[in-house]
Amino acid sequence: MITDIEVNKPVPIVPEKQLELFNHTTDVMLTIKALEAGKLVLITEFYSNGLLLLKALKIHLNKKMTCRSFKEQREYRSEYRKLTNLILIAIVDHKLIVKKAPFIGWLEKFYPYNNNFLLTFPQIQGLNSAWQWYQNGISIPVLRNKVHPYYGTYFPTRFEHLELFDNWLKRYQGPKKSAIDIGFGSGVLSFQMIKHGFQKICGTDTNPNAVVGLTDFMKDTKLSRKIELDFGDLFGKFRKQTELIVFNPPWLPESYDLDSMDKAIYYDKNLFSVFFAEAKQRLLPEGKLVLLFSNLAQIINITKEHPIEKELSEGGRFQLEKCLKKKVKTASEKTKRDQYWRSSEEVQLWVLTNK
Repeated sequence: MITDIEVNKPVPIVPEKQLELFNHTTDVMLTIKALEAGKLVLITEFYSNGLLLLKALKIHLNKKMTCRSFKEQREYRSEYRKLTNLILIAIVDHKLIVKKAPFIGWLEKFYPYNNNFLLTFPQIQGLNSAWQWYQNGISIPVLRNKVHPYYGTYFPTRFEHLELFDNWLKRYQGPKKSAIDIGFGSGVLSFQMIKHGFQKICGTDTNPNAVVGLTDFMKDTKLSRKIELDFGDLFGKFRKQTELIVFNPPWLPESYDLDSMDKAIYYDKNLFSVFFAEAKQRLLPEGKLVLLFSNLAQIINITKEHPIEKELSEGGRFQLEKCLKKKVKTASEKTKRDQYWRSSEEVQLWVLTNK
């Protein structure tokens, strides 16, 4: 049962050593030195004190580290993540005990039997943002209705690839009995296909939160009769051949100097070879395989290899019908990150057919 899947959520913290306390009267630099020494810091009095410490930490790290290249930005984020995960905040009876704190519905939903514990301040920020997105919904330009992403579920913040897919769907003349959406996330690609007349979508995801969240969102609506979900890797339990397979894979190869792997962003070395082999078995003879991708890995010099081009030249399974491309909007002037390569970045929609 999908409802029996256990979601990923922050693990409650029970500190084994004494905590440093921080409020607006505490010496900020002494607290930052304590963090750099690996000590745990508890935010007290007001929620805003946590924000104050994060701001000071960013200023401190910006003075110590340069952030010009993609690699340097990644190192900065890694150090920032390490230190901020030592900053804690207390939860009692599903509420933050500091004053003027936001209400976060996930606390009762995820920890119904745990009334007194700690989480890191970044975890609380993540839970808070996710609760606002879940409650208020997010507008996606290619959809009529908002999506309500569940905690810990990928949702798009850039839309060029979705616009490419929507324009392709408008011109699609093939049968629309069924499609498979690999790694459906918050369901955007599935919703696009339903909007354009597909009768049945089979969606898979390895993220339990995505499965639980989309199941909760659809409930007993018409969508739940048109979209069938499975908690599984790649094609999961779905064995029948289909007219259309859609995959928006991670766009960057995994890098072993990262502290953690985000499967929505980084792909392992075997992902594409396994995917194309399984797709060959699931695609009807006249069916189409659509992949949404980007040239990001090439322009930031992580790799010269393009996994779709490699499949076309070496795989012997598929041939190229078309490749549509769209330039990515330049970064906001307020954002220093990504400005150095986004002028060269383009999203790609690859349509492959059986050989």
